[in-house]
Amino acid sequence: MRLLVTGGAGFIGSNFLQLAAAGELEINPTSITVLDSLTYAGNLTNIQNLIDSNAVNFIHGDICDEELVRELVAGCDVIINFAAESHVDNSIQNATEFIRTNVLGTQTLLNACLTKGGIKFLQVSTDEVYGSIESGSWDEKCNLSPNSPYSASKAASDLIALAMHKTHGMDVMVSRCCNNYGPRQHEEKLIPKIIKQTIADIPLTIYGDGKNIREWIEVSDHCKALANILVNGKAGEIYNIGSGDELDNISVVQHILKCIPSSKSKVKFIEDRKGHDFRYSINDSKYRTFGPPNSKVFSIEINNTVQWYVTTKFN
Repeated sequence: MRLLVTGGAGFIGSNFLQLAAAGELEINPTSITVLDSLTYAGNLTNIQNLIDSNAVNFIHGDICDEELVRELVAGCDVIINFAAESHVDNSIQNATEFIRTNVLGTQTLLNACLTKGGIKFLQVSTDEVYGSIESGSWDEKCNLSPNSPYSASKAASDLIALAMHKTHGMDVMVSRCCNNYGPRQHEEKLIPKIIKQTIADIPLTIYGDGKNIREWIEVSDHCKALANILVNGKAGEIYNIGSGDELDNISVVQHILKCIPSSKSKVKFIEDRKGHDFRYSINDSKYRTFGPPNSKVFSIEINNTVQWYVTTKFN
């Protein structure tokens, strides 16, 4: 397997690469090439050890660069596409880069795969494409109803990928995961943002009343699931990846405060995000027909995550 990983310097991509290099995933690539444009969310320090040890070949570039993408696709057998603009707030302010990277970038990759032929392609997506759900859980047959420019761009890229399978018979799969947490996540996201505010003894800013519910998965469990899908998944299929750990935002904050008991920070509720989805919940029984149970539980792993940020990121 000659593997091309796009967006590999970002949060989930870099954790996937670290696990792959350590032999902790159900794949054994003969080579790994990483393509990343190193936007604000991509940090080369996340994978510098892998570059220095020649475990990966790093290319600084854009997935919308057709010539570069064709060159890289020509030398690989499998692509996993992590590259994406992913922060909902930023998409509300300006959706242009989200459409460019998430939609046109995915199309550029798929076009290069179609030209070469014989490529397995895994599109890494999100549960946010389903919209908000008051009760129950989404399965893969549920309608898409994205409520932010970010989730709309991810829904579009999913549909383009699946259409390439239906139209051209390409070996394409889509994964949709719940919210991730763990090391190397950009501080714009809820958990690292709250950790940073807690350490600094400043107000912990939470949208609305803090009752919005998310399902949380530790990033290594997500990465292991992606590797399992690469090995065992079927072309043209969608696979939800969940955890069962559902918490409202205020409960997440309370867990973090327990991990840093010396903090004097207090919760400050701020004006709610526009179009803020109330609840996400994933039914991942389809993936569990071949994927093992998660190994990480939020109530335990949140402490490990906090300690990583305290000692490594915000020290």
